[in-house]
Amino acid sequence: MAQMSYESTSVKQTEVENTTNNAHVLVTLMVGDQLCGVPVLAVRDVLGPQKIARIPLTPPEISGSLNLRGRIVTAVDLRVRLDLPPLPPDVKRMSVVTEIGNELYALLVDSVAEVLSPPPSSFEPNPPTLPKIWARYSTGIYRLQERLLVVLDVTKLLALKPEQA
Repeated sequence: MAQMSYESTSVKQTEVENTTNNAHVLVTLMVGDQLCGVPVLAVRDVLGPQKIARIPLTPPEISGSLNLRGRIVTAVDLRVRLDLPPLPPDVKRMSVVTEIGNELYALLVDSVAEVLSPPPSSFEPNPPTLPKIWARYSTGIYRLQERLLVVLDVTKLLALKPEQA
């Protein structure tokens, strides 16, 4: 898969418009060894490594905040949220920026790959073998030729209390 650059990148509107059903257009990303996808319409920006200011007394999955063109963005670490081991501090991570209720959030991921439009017929509900923590934040999966793509529910990922998800 092609790696997106580390500069701020807005998902190209023409890529979105050229697809027949935007519900199945995903920005693909890696969290650990798992290929994931988030709906392209939920993504405002993709950012390279950013300076993140720590916020005291926040839940562990809140890494802090960053500044995006003058707006404060809350950074949520998907590795922590999905119960994966942390990366070493010197490893550069990317951010997928989304907006919920007029608030911006940056989903910290290991890497961002490409915009993908898998056939709707290949979408399946979560398999029973998917770890419960992943199933809590997933709307389903796509079985691709080489691997499984887990579709993440951005609203559930950003709920402060898991029981709200």
